[in-house]
Amino acid sequence: MHIAKAFAAGFAATLIFHQGVYALFHALGLLPNPPFNMAPTWPFGVPAVLSLAFWGGVWGIVLLPLLRTPRTASYWFGGIAAGAVGPSAVALLVVFPLKGMPVAAGWDPLVIGGALILNGAWGFGVCFFLRWLEA
Repeated sequence: MHIAKAFAAGFAATLIFHQGVYALFHALGLLPNPPFNMAPTWPFGVPAVLSLAFWGGVWGIVLLPLLRTPRTASYWFGGIAAGAVGPSAVALLVVFPLKGMPVAAGWDPLVIGGALILNGAWGFGVCFFLRWLEA
């Protein structure tokens, strides 16, 4: 049951916190593409934002063992840090090259910083939903 709650927390955190911060960045003119990308993804044709949310759910499961003390400040800071570092490192160092893009977007500090902020917000969201669901 805890795994299902962790998946749900990661999924919801993607749609609300990650995409919420993305929407803010877009509104400020910092990101050219709008949030909630509905373009179909390969191979199943699901909207990109739902694919992203699915992987957010998987990452929520990964974070669950790291977030066992929800009544402490380290719970929140740990969630933000783990959310910022883990998914960002995998995206920048593994996913980008697999998609034919330069490693870490050519080490562009704006892309790296943006990934850390977006995924840190997602990590906070995972903590929020895990605590709300009491996983």
